[in-house]
Amino acid sequence: MSHWMFNCKEVSRRVSESMDRNLPLYHRMLIWMHLLMCKYCTRFRRQVKMLRELCTSHRLDENSPDPDVTLSSDACGRIREALKSSSP
Repeated sequence: MSHWMFNCKEVSRRVSESMDRNLPLYHRMLIWMHLLMCKYCTRFRRQVKMLRELCTSHRLDENSPDPDVTLSSDACGRIREALKSSSP
């Protein structure tokens, strides 16, 4: 990473991070400069923001499924195996 510019990988990581906590001004400025030039990262930021809003609105929806419902043991096993096979 250059000291004065973030690459796309760094911007995507920091955009996600910025939605959970406040970033230092310097990092926000670097992200902003990158977003001015990169339509792909701008699109990514917009999509992450939209997903976050949809998840938040769904969680607050009265018609959403009961949050205490759990997955079957078979489904948990399939997910566990998929995670194991995808890890380095």
